Amino acid sequence: MGSPALRPALLLLLPLLLRVPPSRGFPGSGDSPLEDDEVVYSDAKYKDIPWCSPIKVKYGDVYCRAPQGGYYKTTLGTRCDIRCQKGYELQGSPQVICQSNKRWSDKVICKQKRCPTLAMPVNGGFKCIDGAYFNSQCEYYCSPGYTLKGEQTVRCMDNKAWSGQPATCVDLEPPRIKCPSVKERVAEPNKLTVRVSWETPEGRDTADGILTDVILKGTPGSHFPEGDHKIQYTVYDRAENKGTCQFVKVRVRRCGKLHAPENGYMKCSSDGDNYGAVCEFSCVGGYELQGSSARVCQSNLAWSGTEPTCTAMNVNVGVRTAAALLDQFYEKRRLFIVSTPTARNLLYRLQLGMLQQAQCGLDLRHITVVELVGVFPTLIGRIGAKVMPPALALQLRLLLRIPLYSFSIVVLDKHGVDKERYVSLVTPVALFNLIDTFPLRKEEMVLQAEMGQTCNT
Repeated sequence: MGSPALRPALLLLLPLLLRVPPSRGFPGSGDSPLEDDEVVYSDAKYKDIPWCSPIKVKYGDVYCRAPQGGYYKTTLGTRCDIRCQKGYELQGSPQVICQSNKRWSDKVICKQKRCPTLAMPVNGGFKCIDGAYFNSQCEYYCSPGYTLKGEQTVRCMDNKAWSGQPATCVDLEPPRIKCPSVKERVAEPNKLTVRVSWETPEGRDTADGILTDVILKGTPGSHFPEGDHKIQYTVYDRAENKGTCQFVKVRVRRCGKLHAPENGYMKCSSDGDNYGAVCEFSCVGGYELQGSSARVCQSNLAWSGTEPTCTAMNVNVGVRTAAALLDQFYEKRRLFIVSTPTARNLLYRLQLGMLQQAQCGLDLRHITVVELVGVFPTLIGRIGAKVMPPALALQLRLLLRIPLYSFSIVVLDKHGVDKERYVSLVTPVALFNLIDTFPLRKEEMVLQAEMGQTCNT
């Protein structure tokens, strides 16, 4: 425990040691006073006695760098960067420095961002959740009788602008008009007219109640002849919206609209579906009409006849005579008959080549090509993919007086009339110019133009 000789000395020094006052710290320690209610300093004590108090910014983040290292973040010379949260903006310096006077170099605050005040729409208004501050949502509304035009809801964004364009309130609703009941009167004996009176209809604008114009068609107290009559009042508001009152109506008896058959045409008189209207039907080239070719809207509001359809024409090559064969084309198709003694004939081959290039023009003009190739008994007749018997092909040559041993062309119209003959090639243009002069062709051209059926040929 030590030498017995030192004990008296220790006992004398002990009272002196107990009188030494405790340490009060180093100069520069302590907290800086708060000078802004948006800046809060921590009361925590640090082991190494910092110069400035720790800084915290409400609605913001602080990033500090101290000369002595990470632990000494509030010592002399420390630099702190201030960043505000979304929706807030910094007032003060974005960087503060801990100074020798134990204060930061600037006072900072993060204030909530604010958008410009919205303009109150005429004849309307708006309601906001949090005024004009960031993320506040405002909803527009209109007074009765007005309609909102534009975005109904806008929001204050981080760039201090509203999310949409200001809305407006416009008067789109037509004025209201109270219409008198329909007037029905019976003419007095020996008279064909009757005097009809009614009270003037009352109109009112749904927005501001103001009407700018009132138009009347029909005068109360007038004499009206037998039948239905249309009495109409029309009122306008300041936004030029129109309200109409029709209390005596003219009725048109109708059967309902008809439609052209597929691959066919329809042409109607009058309004197309009113009582007495007539609708006529026809088919495009290569199709036959099945059903009624014409239908009438009757007094019982039903169409006469049966619904027409257009079916692909089916040529029967099994008939016994050439006349029966031609009858199948009567008023339906025009015939272009090509006759040659041999399939090797150059004119025949060139003619078929030109016709193949002009198929659209042939179909548009309802032309059927008939080929008679060879000499009996090896004679072959063709209509498209169908082959007629040699005897029927021979009959057709004899009936139309077509030469047996030379190249020849015969053109028949829809009535079976021999319209033109050729002993050499005929171009599609020359053929089509000829066909366009035939009877019925002008009516066909009008219908085809209405239906949009055309060819480049």
